[in-house]
Amino acid sequence: MLNKVKQTDLFCDYYAQWIAVYKQGAIRKVTMDKYLMTQRWLQRLAPTLRLCDITRITYQQILNDYADCHERQTTMDFHHQLKGAVLDAVDEGLIEKDPTRKAIIKGKTPKEKKIKYLNQFELHKLLSELELGPEISWDWFIMLVAKTGIRFSEGLAITPKDFDFSHQSLSISKTWDYKDGGGFLPTKNQSSVRKVQIDWQTVIQFSELIKGLPEDEPIFVKQNVYNSTVNDVLSRHCRNANIPVISVHGLRHTHASLLLFAGVSIASVARRLGHASMTTTQKTYLHIIQELESKDVDLVMRSLSSLT
Repeated sequence: MLNKVKQTDLFCDYYAQWIAVYKQGAIRKVTMDKYLMTQRWLQRLAPTLRLCDITRITYQQILNDYADCHERQTTMDFHHQLKGAVLDAVDEGLIEKDPTRKAIIKGKTPKEKKIKYLNQFELHKLLSELELGPEISWDWFIMLVAKTGIRFSEGLAITPKDFDFSHQSLSISKTWDYKDGGGFLPTKNQSSVRKVQIDWQTVIQFSELIKGLPEDEPIFVKQNVYNSTVNDVLSRHCRNANIPVISVHGLRHTHASLLLFAGVSIASVARRLGHASMTTTQKTYLHIIQELESKDVDLVMRSLSSLT
C-alpha cells in the first residue's frame, strides 16, 4: 500500500494508511483507539498539509496547536504516535529530513489530581456493611478488590483456576474486556502478570464460594458488565456506612495507601499492584510518601534528642 503513496499526498491521509498497515490487528483495541484519536486530531489541525511540506517548523506548529488544549504528557503521547509514521515516511523518501528532531513538547499545566481513598477505620466500616452471602455477588467482588488491590478488569477476569488456596495466592494473568462485549484480554503490561498473596480468611471464604463452578469461566461475570454497575453498588454501601463515596478504583488506592502507611516498601507495593515500575507507584502515591517522610523526620529527631 505504501508504495502507492506520493510526496504530494496529504499527511493526514498517509497517517491513516500507516495506522491501517502497521497497527491494525497488531495492538490492543484500547491502544488502537488512541492512534485513531491522534488521526482525528491531525485531520483537524493540519487538514491540507502535504508530506513534501512537512518541516521542523510545520511539525512543531502541529504540536504547539495540540498542546494549547492538552497537558504536556498527553502532548508527548501525541508526538510519539505521530513520530513513528513520520520516520517511516523519511525512510521511504517521502519526507527529506526528520522533522521530529529536537521537537519541543509543551502543554497545559496538569490539574492537581487528588486520589480518593479510605482510611483504615472507613474501610473497616465499608467491609462491615457488605452483604457477604453464600453466593458470588458484587459485594464479594468489592471485598476482594479491597483486600488485593487488583484492577477492575483484572477482578472481572478471575476464574476458579486462578486461586491457589494451598499457597494463599491469587494469580493475575489476564483481564476481562468489559468495554467491548466481553472476553479475556492480556494484562495491561508484563509487570501486571503476578501472584497476589491473600489472607487465610479470604482463602476459606472463596474456597467455599467457588466450589462446583467451571474452572476456566469468570466467577463474577454472568452478563454484560459496566464499571458503573459495580460503582453504584459500592456508592450505596459507602453512603449506608456514612463514609466518603469512592469508586472501585478508589478501593485499589485504599489498598495501596494502607500498605504504605503500614510500612510496606514501595517496591513490594509496586509488585503487588502490578505497576510497570516503582516510579509509577511513587508518582501516584506521592502525597502519602511525603506524609511518611515527615513522620520519619520526627522519628529521627526524637531518636537524636535521646542521645544524651
